[in-house]
Amino acid sequence: MRIQCPYCGSRDVSEFSYLGDAALADRPTGEDVAVMHDYVYLRANPAGAQNELWYHSAGCRSWLDVTRDTRTHEIASVSLRGAHVA
Repeated sequence: MRIQCPYCGSRDVSEFSYLGDAALADRPTGEDVAVMHDYVYLRANPAGAQNELWYHSAGCRSWLDVTRDTRTHEIASVSLRGAHVA
């Protein structure tokens, strides 16, 4: 799989770190073990397009929003985190 970095161009996925669902809620606070368990282990696993957060760890160190189809790994879009245009 290749990711089109806005700064570095097309790069192998091995240069990136997958950080999960970009829409995931903020980490819960407090000491409630059940709430933390649900946050870590009970997540949706959709088949189809998903917005994800990736980090270009072996390149320009940019945070990227990637829209990827979880069935085919086809990447529909890549943008810098927080750089969305309305």
